[in-house]
Amino acid sequence: MELDSTVIYRHFNAPSRAFSQFSHEIIRHPRLTSDAVRLLTWQLSLPTHARESFSATARRARIGGCAFTRAKRQLIDEGFVHERRVQGPGGRWATQQLVSSIPLTSDEAAGLLARSPLLTCTNRVSPQVVPSPRKPAVGQPTTPVTDGHPDEYLGEDTSNLPAEAPDEPSPAPVPAPAIAPVPAPADGPPAGPHLDDARALVGALPLLSPALRHIPPGMRDELARLAARWLDAGHSSVDVHEHVLRGLPGAGTPVHRPGGLVRYLLRDVPPRTLPTPPAPTPARIRLSVRLEGTRECSGPHTQPMLFRPLADETLCAECAAAPPTPGDPTSLPDTDGVRTPS
Repeated sequence: MELDSTVIYRHFNAPSRAFSQFSHEIIRHPRLTSDAVRLLTWQLSLPTHARESFSATARRARIGGCAFTRAKRQLIDEGFVHERRVQGPGGRWATQQLVSSIPLTSDEAAGLLARSPLLTCTNRVSPQVVPSPRKPAVGQPTTPVTDGHPDEYLGEDTSNLPAEAPDEPSPAPVPAPAIAPVPAPADGPPAGPHLDDARALVGALPLLSPALRHIPPGMRDELARLAARWLDAGHSSVDVHEHVLRGLPGAGTPVHRPGGLVRYLLRDVPPRTLPTPPAPTPARIRLSVRLEGTRECSGPHTQPMLFRPLADETLCAECAAAPPTPGDPTSLPDTDGVRTPS
């Protein structure tokens, strides 16, 4: 049998300009496809001031829609890409994307994204949201008439008042009942004393499961108020985390709105049931193996004497073999019911 004798020779020339340095861990990553590696290296090769989005990079790299979605999901799961939706000045929403050459945790990525400036209202606005110029009204502006009376119906009484009734004493005025002021509705459930602990609880939700990584930052205050109700009811943070994990769908099922799912799971607070302590077991006095089957001798002993009977005897062998003591009524024999001295 002929063996394969293929030998690979590599010829590499280091470029003198327009090059980027990448770690071998990116190129040889076992869980990233070729599209994900190409998308990541393309983004890392762009200049620092470039603002090219992932979708634009995918179009330039000839990566299709399904392949782009799968590649981006792999980069997010491995920690190379992080993104979040934030609301800047003027109420405008923007999507921040962070690309890193090394995997980053959610907290590390949030710290880096917090340093990036947000879009302001002075930035260039898309022409779709610019208001169109208003069309002028037809004719010249005039002042509305606010005085004078109508020319018609001046010669007749236009009032519909009822006929005057005879004079009667007017009843005493009844004081109007006092109306208590209606409190303004609060925005969401009232905050309890555990609101700070609830915020930390909600901040740790993205660490529990990949399905909870994309909770909108604008919903964290609402979720914190819902979690505070659980803590006020006596539940612990572990109880809340376990309840959320039990409510997540099975593996392979995507969660499109993780914030709404967590809000649904924390909406109702069940009463906390404490475990019933087991009933105390009565203490049982158990003799050692050496003393089992023994009985205390009823004979005259200075200290209690234990012996192992063969039947129903109450005297040990020494007391049973000892001669009867004079004057002891128990040692006198019984003859026809009459006791006689020995």
